[in-house]
Amino acid sequence: MNNGKIVVVDDEKMVTSAFKTLFKVEGYNNVHLFNAPKDAIEFLKANTPDLIISDFLMPEMNGLEFLTEAKKLYPEVSMILLTGYADKENAIKAINEIGLYKYIEKPWDNDDLLMNIRNGIERSHLLENLREKIAELEVAKKQLEDYSTNLEKIVAERTADLVQANSKLSGIINYCADGIIIVDSKGNIEQVNPACENMVGLSESSLCKKKFQQIAYSNSPEQNSSKDNKNGNIFGLGNDCSEILLRDYYVVNNLSGKHIPVEISFAVISSLDEKLPKKFVGVIRDVSVQKETERLRDDFIATLTHDMRTPLLAAIQTLKFFLEGAIGELDEKQKVLLSTMLQSNEDLLGLVNALLEVYRFESGKLTLCKTVFNIKDLVNQCVEELKSLINNKDLKINLVFDMPENTEIKADRAELKRVITNLCGNAVNYTNKGGEITVFTKSQSGDLIFSVADNGNGIPEEDIPNLFTRFSQGTSRKRSTGTGLGLYLSRQIIEAHNGKIWVESKVNKGSEFSFLLTDVVELDNKKVKG
Repeated sequence: MNNGKIVVVDDEKMVTSAFKTLFKVEGYNNVHLFNAPKDAIEFLKANTPDLIISDFLMPEMNGLEFLTEAKKLYPEVSMILLTGYADKENAIKAINEIGLYKYIEKPWDNDDLLMNIRNGIERSHLLENLREKIAELEVAKKQLEDYSTNLEKIVAERTADLVQANSKLSGIINYCADGIIIVDSKGNIEQVNPACENMVGLSESSLCKKKFQQIAYSNSPEQNSSKDNKNGNIFGLGNDCSEILLRDYYVVNNLSGKHIPVEISFAVISSLDEKLPKKFVGVIRDVSVQKETERLRDDFIATLTHDMRTPLLAAIQTLKFFLEGAIGELDEKQKVLLSTMLQSNEDLLGLVNALLEVYRFESGKLTLCKTVFNIKDLVNQCVEELKSLINNKDLKINLVFDMPENTEIKADRAELKRVITNLCGNAVNYTNKGGEITVFTKSQSGDLIFSVADNGNGIPEEDIPNLFTRFSQGTSRKRSTGTGLGLYLSRQIIEAHNGKIWVESKVNKGSEFSFLLTDVVELDNKKVKG
């Protein structure tokens, strides 16, 4: 279908009828035919055409007068004048004076007429687009002139803003109580603030000759044994990490010799050029007060819980004397009441002992007493002690040993028993009646791997990271009324043996707790490692 709105004016109806037929055959549907020029003028006042065709000789208003009026309305629209041979000179004159697109002599050739119509419509569209582009250029030119006029003012304002922002940033850096340091990916120090100078006891010029690893260190075995740290690259060059938090670090003050406990937060300094080497800005926070507060709190808890043991033990022993009939026979109601009191005191004593164990591990006052023993015997003993609980819940327990009968390890037997009993006890407590538990022990490449798997309710994925922290119940859902110290103590014991403990769990499918002790497995009575 041909596009374009065409207006045809001719006082002879036979001519307009011929145009109507021609346009219909050629697929022009947006055609408006008029026999009176004045009617066409009224139409054009409300409608924008793409092409105007007009006869030359018409009553009331001839073609030149009509096209002159139309030209006032639409200067860019193409206009074709139909004229006889005798009026050829007038038509040429009109083209020069009015600016008509074409004149066509009667009778016309249809092919020539249609070609001029198509070209005329295309010319109108091109002129319209050109006019729009010129208007856009004029607007752009005006905007450019306005921008050029105000450019100096804008630059001055932006410069003032940058100076103010830089002044604020310098104030924050220079008067910040925390140390601020900028390093490259290898740890080379490039810039520090006054607080960092005071913390380390060295000037900025001296610090910029050192690496970060020369002013800060960690007692954590995991930090010191990392591959990146050994290579002088504590920031893991090549990974996608954008933030690094370093805990359990110390900074040595070169003036006082004091070792200051700190926490350091590093973040990548963004750059538009990704090819440039990474740089990091770090905030060094002195946590001496926090550490001292934690120590005083732990000492208070340790003293309190230690002093509570004596009266608790006395109360437990007294209740046992009563239950054993030391002061005479008791009726059933009295036995139930005293048994309840005994159980409550024993639970409280268990909590006191757990808190003391936590303090011993965290204060570094616990010394492992390592001996050589048979691991299979220990696992069997732990499970046997839980048999009554297992039978009460009608649980099926599978013991799997993938190791020689005489496999021995060198470890603290009492502490390792605590871990195995705790993991197996949790599996019993959190497995539904009639469920199944599998205890798996194996030796592999000189390591001991112990696992306890159950088909209980499982643990939500979002709760797993909190499992081995203090006072964690393991999940946001209610699981038990325990202290939340069992798994925390288990982690402390295993890590004290330079081992690793972890869990895998899926909701409604069960959990599997495992630990690994490295370089402690002995096979076939060979020399035990420790």
